[in-house]
Amino acid sequence: MFRGNLLLWAQQFEEVLWLESNGHTDRYGSFDALLAVDALTSLETDYRNAFDALKEYQNQTGDWLFGYLSYDLKNDVEALCSRNHDGLGFSELYFFQPKKIICIKGNTVEFQYLNMVDEEVETDFKEISAIKPRAGRSKKNHPPKIKLRIFKDAYFEQVRKMLEHIHRGDLYEANFCQEFFAENTVIDALKTYEKLNDISRSPFATFMKHGNNYVLSASPERYLKKQGNTIISQPIKGTARRSRKRSEDRILKKRLEEDVKERAENIMIVDLVRNDLSKSALKGSVSVAELCKVYSFEQVHQMVSTVTAKVSESQDPVELLRETFPMGSMTGAPKVSAMKIIEALEATKRGLYSGAMGYFTPENDFDFNVVIRSILYNKAKAFVSFSVGGAITAKASPEEEYQECLLKAKAMRTVLEE
Repeated sequence: MFRGNLLLWAQQFEEVLWLESNGHTDRYGSFDALLAVDALTSLETDYRNAFDALKEYQNQTGDWLFGYLSYDLKNDVEALCSRNHDGLGFSELYFFQPKKIICIKGNTVEFQYLNMVDEEVETDFKEISAIKPRAGRSKKNHPPKIKLRIFKDAYFEQVRKMLEHIHRGDLYEANFCQEFFAENTVIDALKTYEKLNDISRSPFATFMKHGNNYVLSASPERYLKKQGNTIISQPIKGTARRSRKRSEDRILKKRLEEDVKERAENIMIVDLVRNDLSKSALKGSVSVAELCKVYSFEQVHQMVSTVTAKVSESQDPVELLRETFPMGSMTGAPKVSAMKIIEALEATKRGLYSGAMGYFTPENDFDFNVVIRSILYNKAKAFVSFSVGGAITAKASPEEEYQECLLKAKAMRTVLEE
């Protein structure tokens, strides 16, 4: 109940970022839920010198920062460009220093307020506790008319072109994505997030409000976490549907565990992540803690690997992000070649989709998810978007990849069309 009240209370602010683990626990988790609201300062920019600007901002504040890195910051890291259609118009990088942070760990609620608003803790706690759930049903809008940016035949054609590049030796693997969108659409962002979270229960769920821009994310994937002198990346490659029949569900899970193609995709990305982490890691410290382990989520089974490394105490946190961005699971291998071909074949500028959301701590630690299984909403433009993708390798079947995209899109589509 307090959790729901907290999210309702947060809607009064222009800047909101909420992260929750939905009860998923592992050795790398730091909290059950974390809320940041009300910016004291902020940084918002396009890709040009974005990482340098973030590095300066993070060094100057020395405080908690919450925000996102869009996929198109690739253009700051490499000599690349993004010229595809962009219906959302989100900034390419956004972070804010919150006045108020509320952390939930088990049955404990911790308020971390800046000194200037510290006296408001007791008032806010009473206000949050006294909130009553929204009575009755909100006025139901007409379900949005969801369109595809590219249709099935065009998707097949682009995948075939991707396979030509692979067979020619230009790359081994690439993540090819497509957009679903709705125009002239008004949604209740918080209600939609709650519905998406209820049916997904993902470990890196996120709700963000930045003025008229919203992110409603049910991400199952961690991009990168820094905890002391340890860094952790947990790429996902490999997806299978769930079944309500336990016997069939076990078969589907086992089939994914033993799928040669899916394991090959995962291992390729693990190698890419190991290479990315080695740029900053202490010599000999990069290791694979978990390889191709299948985890079960509400909607799908996923194949997850865990790669860790040690870094020096003096390592700049923003440099760690710069040297590993964008994440290998959303690009391919070799990374730069894959990003060039992705840009040529996809129809939509990815923007925040397949970027990352998370936070920095005052101790120079951080944790960022991968923005997948997410609905992006520009309220001012009345535009809703969600994208899905899959790894294309030499053995990929366009039909099977298309069906996997529809499976990944199911949860977002369901909550929007209800």
